[in-house]
Amino acid sequence: MTRIDVWLWSVRAFKTRSLATAAIRGGHVRLNDEPVKPAHEVKPGDVVTVRTPGWDRVLKVVDPIRKRVGAKDAALAMEDLSAPRPEYLNAAVGRRDRGTGRPTKKDRREIDRLRGRSGA
Repeated sequence: MTRIDVWLWSVRAFKTRSLATAAIRGGHVRLNDEPVKPAHEVKPGDVVTVRTPGWDRVLKVVDPIRKRVGAKDAALAMEDLSAPRPEYLNAAVGRRDRGTGRPTKKDRREIDRLRGRSGA
């Protein structure tokens, strides 16, 4: 058996194990629709739900691996049951191309307007 925080890190759901642990402690991770602690064991067939802003990621445990593996092997250790990521989360708002220099006053106002911050 494998701890849920180790498994989430191993299948690359989180960048670090401490981030996975923090998300579990914060109540953003559920195992079979039940809140869990970081040391809870996962077994094949369990369904792990990871809440992120605007989107829930649903992962089914296929192989409870203990070590971080390559991306191809990590994809084999889980089955992704989540809905596609909403398009508005993929949009890059207020991003500037590299090498374009500092934004002008007009550019800054446009960026602030897109981010929902108005100066008036």
